[in-house]
Amino acid sequence: MTNQQPQTDAETLLEFPCTFPIKAMGAADTDIEAVVLDILHRHAPGFDPDAVTTRASRGGKWISVTARIRAQSKPQLDAIYRELSAHELVVYAL
Repeated sequence: MTNQQPQTDAETLLEFPCTFPIKAMGAADTDIEAVVLDILHRHAPGFDPDAVTTRASRGGKWISVTARIRAQSKPQLDAIYRELSAHELVVYAL
């Protein structure tokens, strides 16, 4: 029998649950906002899509999408960032 410790959020300074901003950037000529919303709906049930803001870069080539979610745990945030980073339309996830 192995002695496994329960997973905790001790490796982060955040206290859960908390409001946490998720930001993703991609090309302005893509549907990056829909991608971010889709991913957040999967990982953050009850997420309010009206809490999303978008901002175009100065030159108009890029767009950033920022959403504030009620984060429940570090594994939840990790899953969101993993999926955002893996998506072909997402250039950066912060």
